[in-house]
Amino acid sequence: MRMLLKVQMDTPACNEAIRQGTLQKTMERTLEALSPEAAYFTVEDGCRTGYLFFDLADPSRLPEISEPLFLELRARIHYSPVMNPDDLRKGLGALTV
Repeated sequence: MRMLLKVQMDTPACNEAIRQGTLQKTMERTLEALSPEAAYFTVEDGCRTGYLFFDLADPSRLPEISEPLFLELRARIHYSPVMNPDDLRKGLGALTV
C-alpha cells in the first residue's frame, strides 16, 4: 500500500544530531530502508519536517521505520494511506451510486 510518512523532528534533538553528525546518517538510513518514490523536506509548525511517499508491503515494518526516528530525533510521526491519480481513477470507477 502506498503510504505517506510525515516526520516532524524535534528541534533540540535535531540540533544535537547535527552537532554530532548523525542527522544525515539517520535520514539516509530511513531513505534507504523505504526507497520512497518521493521525499520532500520543509519546515512545518517551526519543526524540520519530511514527507516520504513509499510502498508499505508489510505493516510489521512500522516499528523498524518509526523507532529510529523516535529514538534519535524525538520525531512525531504520522502515517496515511495515499493514492496516485491511477489509484483514484480505479477507486472512483468501482463506485456504484
